[in-house]
Amino acid sequence: MAASRTSLSKTNGELPTRADNESLPTLFSRLGDDVMQLFNSQLALFKVEIKEEAQTYTRGIAMIGVGAVIAVVGFALLNVAIAFAVSTLFAQANFSQPASYALGFVATGVFYLIVGAILVMLMKNRLAKQELVPERTVQELRKDKQWLKNEL
Repeated sequence: MAASRTSLSKTNGELPTRADNESLPTLFSRLGDDVMQLFNSQLALFKVEIKEEAQTYTRGIAMIGVGAVIAVVGFALLNVAIAFAVSTLFAQANFSQPASYALGFVATGVFYLIVGAILVMLMKNRLAKQELVPERTVQELRKDKQWLKNEL
């Protein structure tokens, strides 16, 4: 009612002029600009969060790769050394030399496979704890959705 009095007093009791009606398109234009700016800032936040997540996964995958290479080299070298050491134990049990070497290699191989599997599982579980959903972006989008509902 106060708005109608204001518009009537401005025009001396006449209908509102076109200049008074232009404020509504201006408001819609400004609302559109604000929504686009909001969308752009949300997109920028999403990009930053995705980049952070990608860096975390890249580091984790690199560490898994380094761990795998170290495990393979260690497996090869220690397997040979331990297999020869274990084969000397089997030599005292009156096994043939090839059989004692085979048992030594099998025992060593099983040990390193267990160690490698534990390392891979630990890193896999650590990566599984990482959130794939960018929480800050989702939270901001929910706030913006609520704000838009309230505004419109």
